[in-house]
Amino acid sequence: MANESRPCPCDIGDKFDYGGRGEEVQVEHIKAYVCKPSASTDKAVIVIHDIFGWELPNTRYIADMLATNGYIATCPDFFVGQEAWKLSNDWATFDDWLKTRSAGKIDKEVDVILKYLKEQCGAKKIGVVGFCWGGAAVQHLMLKNPHLQAGVSLYGVIKFFADMSSFLHPTFFIFGEKDEFIPLQQIAALEQKLKQNCKVDYEVKIYPGQTHGFVHRKREDINPQDKPYIEEGRKDMINWLNKYL
Repeated sequence: MANESRPCPCDIGDKFDYGGRGEEVQVEHIKAYVCKPSASTDKAVIVIHDIFGWELPNTRYIADMLATNGYIATCPDFFVGQEAWKLSNDWATFDDWLKTRSAGKIDKEVDVILKYLKEQCGAKKIGVVGFCWGGAAVQHLMLKNPHLQAGVSLYGVIKFFADMSSFLHPTFFIFGEKDEFIPLQQIAALEQKLKQNCKVDYEVKIYPGQTHGFVHRKREDINPQDKPYIEEGRKDMINWLNKYL
């Protein structure tokens, strides 16, 4: 299963048995999943979904994990009502589908969610994490949005944005060594650009043997040999947020 060669196999894992601990809310024109920690906090994280959309239980599982670690976590529908990708769709149509859902055109929605987190949830320090399509969106936000404090891009597609070095905020990049959609040479080129131009803290980490989507697979026991890296990726994500929020 871990080596399933399909575009963006982010859905790998037993997910239908997980309902989520949070609730769905309407924030202006956006639906969002929100999970809050048991204790009050002024720290929040925006979770940006992959191509399978905001309702994917695997992604909500990560949002709940962030809440367990003391963050107000929200996963908005950044497709804003447009259908998420389905495995039953014809992959030949994927490029056309993607053209109407740009990871670099989410600023309006992010501003709405930032306002909600600050005014309705009392958040003062806000970070962002994202997976695959959402990982690319994190890269965009770290380049453009001054109101976020830190970001974690998990197997975010590198090729979407040309200028991948002048980040405004500390950014952590998580990649899988065996990710067929993000070649190691692309990661090496990114590291070189960051080394030359980036003025804020950053880290690029490649996890041995891991394929696309590994961190937000919920049932680690599908591939027991991957479990340590899945757990390490999640811990690294939390530690980065803890350091900068």
